[in-house]
Amino acid sequence: MPLVVLSSIETFEGDRCVDIFQRDDGTFGFDEFRRDPETRTGWYRTGGFEKAIFSAEEEALAEARKNVVWLNEVLKKSGGA
Repeated sequence: MPLVVLSSIETFEGDRCVDIFQRDDGTFGFDEFRRDPETRTGWYRTGGFEKAIFSAEEEALAEARKNVVWLNEVLKKSGGA
């Protein structure tokens, strides 16, 4: 099931991100990722939210804001409140 990432919101430290994506069936979702720069292994899933299904991108973002602790602060500071 291919995903198209519509937006990727990263912490200011660059060690966590949330991707909002669209599936090939037209539904939307999100997940949280983490990376450890010192290991150079890249991003890996940590959220476990990827199976949640939403009918709109805005719904996926709203749910991400409820579930990912750091996301609201990053969006406020970056002007995406």
